[in-house]
Amino acid sequence: MTLDDANAAAVTVQILSDEECWDALLSASLGRLAVSVGGIPDIFPVNFIAADRRLLFRTAAGTKLVELTVNNRVAFETDGVGRDDAWSVVVHGTARALDTQGEIDVAGGLPLRPLIPTVKPVFVEIVPASITGRRFPLDPEPAATLL
Repeated sequence: MTLDDANAAAVTVQILSDEECWDALLSASLGRLAVSVGGIPDIFPVNFIAADRRLLFRTAAGTKLVELTVNNRVAFETDGVGRDDAWSVVVHGTARALDTQGEIDVAGGLPLRPLIPTVKPVFVEIVPASITGRRFPLDPEPAATLL
C-alpha cells in the first residue's frame, strides 16, 4: 500500500453545502482575513459575526483598513475542531467599511465586541461571492508501508 492509497482509504472529506457553511460560520467567532496589496499577501486574525448572509467585524485605523481600501477583494477562513471531527469554511468576497449611520446602528446592535479592550469604531462587512467548506473525521493515522 502506498501513502496515497492509505490516505485515500482513510480520509472521508465531506463537502459542506452553502447552508452547512453558514451554520458553521454562525457557530464561530474567530477567523482569519486574507488581503493582498501590490502582490503582497497579508493575513489578520479577527473576531466576527455572521449575520444576514454576510460577515461583520470591527477594526480601527491601521494597516488592515488601509489594505481593504486599496483592494477590497478578500478571503476569509474560519474553522472548528471537535472531539471526532473538524471543519473549515472559506469565503471569497468584497469588504467595505460601513458608512451610513443606519448601517452602523444596525451593526452596533449585534453582539460583536472587541476581544481585547481596544476601541474599534469601524464596522467592516464582507459580502460573499463564494463560500466553500469541508468537514473531516479525526481518526487515527492509517498504517501504511511506504515504498
